[in-house]
Amino acid sequence: MESKRQQKFARVIQKDLADIFQVEGQQLFPNTFITITKVRVTPDLAVARVYLSFFNTSNPQLAINTIKAQQGEIRYKLGKRIKDQVRVVPELDFFIDDTQDYVAKMDKLFNEIEKQPKSSEEE
Repeated sequence: MESKRQQKFARVIQKDLADIFQVEGQQLFPNTFITITKVRVTPDLAVARVYLSFFNTSNPQLAINTIKAQQGEIRYKLGKRIKDQVRVVPELDFFIDDTQDYVAKMDKLFNEIEKQPKSSEEE
């Protein structure tokens, strides 16, 4: 369970990173929309786990690897934005948020179950 402090800090990071990706993301990935779906912060506020979702890209793994390669620059830009609000800028860990893929897979499975003929036991 995250504390109120962690939740508030995560919201600040999410908002500022969204602003950064809105500007920088178009330079790194033209015609790709990057969404920060959630941010989780450790209790000591030293590490932020950032979950990203990519739309209009053929290879999300390549996109996340590119972002991880730019991690230091992204952290620097985040630090410039939040320097008056925090003592230490957290380390950033980026992950692909595969929630949409999971939901689509589960919907497909449920649809397949509905299409199967009913067994003789139910008659």
